[in-house]
Amino acid sequence: MPTGANKKQQYTYVWVSLIVLIFGVFAVYEITKRLKTGTVIENDRMAGTTSVMPLSYVTSNGKKRAVPSFSFLNQDSVLISNKDYLGKVYVVDFFFTTCPTICPVMSSNLEELQATFKDEGEFGIASFTINPRYDKPSVLKDYAKKYNASNTKWNFLTGNQEEIYDLARTGFYILANEANDAPGGFEHSGMFALVDKQGFIRSRTDSYGNPIIYYRGTITEKQGVNKEGEAQQITILKEDIKKLLAE
Repeated sequence: MPTGANKKQQYTYVWVSLIVLIFGVFAVYEITKRLKTGTVIENDRMAGTTSVMPLSYVTSNGKKRAVPSFSFLNQDSVLISNKDYLGKVYVVDFFFTTCPTICPVMSSNLEELQATFKDEGEFGIASFTINPRYDKPSVLKDYAKKYNASNTKWNFLTGNQEEIYDLARTGFYILANEANDAPGGFEHSGMFALVDKQGFIRSRTDSYGNPIIYYRGTITEKQGVNKEGEAQQITILKEDIKKLLAE
């Protein structure tokens, strides 16, 4: 017949077993849930590295936001449209060649992205000038050479100013304005948009599950953070481009 001490030990074993069982069931549930939602990815914590959050669609009024139709001349005076990017993952920015502030950093970051995905045929970049009166194809060609742009991957696009501004403002919700009091005479966002192979704008989500929508293009990986304490996002952009390329 078990003694009081033995009974106490038996109860302890029972409670330990129940705790192990409960946490075991929870772990199986979490793994199953993540497999179903596609959030178990190559560099997930379960693989021993940092987790990358799944990408979401950027939406407007409940609908996936697609890149509107566009057609502009590139640095080689070739007409390029959104259809030329279908089947490719690409990054979009709005800039101007005489920009004295953020554009050189943005273009350097895009040069870095181009180098990272130089062997990836399904990757591209589209840079739209917001000063098309000055940034003619010949000017863009010189600018493209400065950043070692490959004309098979990176198009610098120019055309009707109102069409470009409309694309920026209503297509991507990115700031683009003429402003006499702004450096260089124009104000614009330093953000990059990421587009998937079907032409939809995509991004990772924040800790609350909301899409970040855009990626900060004004800080390099080497800088890490800027003087305002904002962290660079080129690293996460590279990770997200890889994820879309694998879709």
